[in-house]
Amino acid sequence: MRAKRVVLAYSGGVDTSVCIPYLLHEWGAQEVIALAVDLGQNEDMEQIRQKALTSGAVAAYVADGKASFVTDYIWPSLAANAMYEGYYPLATALARPLIARLLVEVALEHGCDAVAHGCTGKGNDQVRFDVSIKALAPYLTVLAPAREWGMTREETIAYGERYGIPSPVTKKSPYSVDFNLYGRSIECGSLEDPWTEPPAEIYGMTTDPESAPDQPGYVTVGFTAGIPVSLDGVVLGPVALIDQLNILTGSHGVGRIDLVEDRLVGIKSREIYECPAALVLIASHRALEAMTLTREVSLYKQQHIEPTYAQLVYNGLWYSPLRQALDGFLTSTQATVTGEVRLKLFKGQATVVGRRSPQSLYDNGLATYAQGDSFDHRAAEGFIYVWGLPTKVWSAVHRP
Repeated sequence: MRAKRVVLAYSGGVDTSVCIPYLLHEWGAQEVIALAVDLGQNEDMEQIRQKALTSGAVAAYVADGKASFVTDYIWPSLAANAMYEGYYPLATALARPLIARLLVEVALEHGCDAVAHGCTGKGNDQVRFDVSIKALAPYLTVLAPAREWGMTREETIAYGERYGIPSPVTKKSPYSVDFNLYGRSIECGSLEDPWTEPPAEIYGMTTDPESAPDQPGYVTVGFTAGIPVSLDGVVLGPVALIDQLNILTGSHGVGRIDLVEDRLVGIKSREIYECPAALVLIASHRALEAMTLTREVSLYKQQHIEPTYAQLVYNGLWYSPLRQALDGFLTSTQATVTGEVRLKLFKGQATVVGRRSPQSLYDNGLATYAQGDSFDHRAAEGFIYVWGLPTKVWSAVHRP
């Protein structure tokens, strides 16, 4: 027996559904409690809860995590403009530490001695769950049946059918999909061949750019201290803002990413992502930071903080001391990131076409070449002499 009472991260998919009878019948658990988390995946959460019960769970709960997901995980990541390997806005990776936190809360409430998840040994999510759970409750046992049972996908489905669990996966739709309000990831099936163009059927948040409107659309994103607060001047709550931005930008084909990425476990994986709101928010935030941060702060943030932050999130180290320390730096940089950014949306592209801020460091008198130029052009000569002096001295010594 691995544990007596287990709380399971439950999605209603093949692996997590099969985990319930497997934990009970193969590993001897006395009770399995299922926890599904609503992160805006637009699924029937009550149906998922009922499926957990019919699969053998003694109790099943649904937690509404949308508001916390945005304010506690997405907004800090946005402050870092976090994009793994420069492309992926970490929609799935950001959700895992929140789910882990909720699992631990349920485990403590119900006196569980173990927490379980349905991750396999190939993916990144196993690391994110294991490390996050141990960071929050090091005394809890972490169980990962799918990492050990050694069954193929077909065998897993067959095992579930023995206990009356229907499979949501068919030969016609073999894809593995993870979906939340910040993005959608798709893998498996024909996508495992990186030469194959993704079929149209896999997309659910974005219009085909070729079929998007022939006239461009525009959206203005308003920020206060680095936090998105409005669209086109209308103040919105965090969840509503992302929902509306997903619909608007997705309708113009914005947000598709086709990426071969490096998983933490050492393999390369072809992933398709749809992240319309995420890409627009990061582009907007970067544009506003360019107006309001000094050159030194911007360069240090871009070169050191942002890639490190993205790697920490991707690698499951949300609850690490380093990530928390980086938040201190990021918080100090966001105090002046207030203003509006205007974007043009057209056939898959979101282009920043305007920005303004009451905290702007852009000085028209210094930047203009027209009348009103206040820059002292004569000062440039002395600056260039001092700036280039080390190079001049080196050349005098080493060049013939």
